[in-house]
Amino acid sequence: MACGVKAVVLVAALLFPAMVESMVVMKNATRLCASKPIVTVNGKFPGPTLYAREDDTVIVRVVNHVQHNITIHWHGVRQLRTGWADGPAYITQCPIPTGQSYIYNFTLTGQRGTLLWHAHINWLRATVHGAIVILPKRGIPYPFPKPDKEEIIILGEWWKSDTEAVINQAMQAGVPPNVSDAHTINGHPGPVPNCSSQGTETGYT
Repeated sequence: MACGVKAVVLVAALLFPAMVESMVVMKNATRLCASKPIVTVNGKFPGPTLYAREDDTVIVRVVNHVQHNITIHWHGVRQLRTGWADGPAYITQCPIPTGQSYIYNFTLTGQRGTLLWHAHINWLRATVHGAIVILPKRGIPYPFPKPDKEEIIILGEWWKSDTEAVINQAMQAGVPPNVSDAHTINGHPGPVPNCSSQGTETGYT
């Protein structure tokens, strides 16, 4: 099995771009008393949160080191004259094959708030996803009172089986795919009876 996807994230803020390097790798994850290898960003599930400001230019270089083709979609980002950075495989770009790379380059124009980035091919999005937080321009407040605390909450689903096997089986049979085994909050299902290996899962749902 291949190692992972390497993503180099460059966030350009005004005249002083900040550079962050991220690694997307295979990692064993245990949920619902069962373990399986999943594709993750920096070994995290969900992936890391990307922070930028309104009108920043975001540049992301994704290098694919897994055996699956991959693309990244920036869900909710207005791609103004940058449709090739939107990410849907076979629609706005060819998928990134194993051993190849692609650079996403787009500007966050007239937007602020919390959106989602995720893989946009097959069902890799089940584990390859995370938040993108668009802050207001410097000196511009949010249009509401400042909260006491902010938390990123990502709702998802978890399958004990390999999700690619789930969708492939459904396609071959011509039926809807099996429903997930659990819903998740920030990658964790709730407590499971008779399961002593919950670890950090307890108390999330």
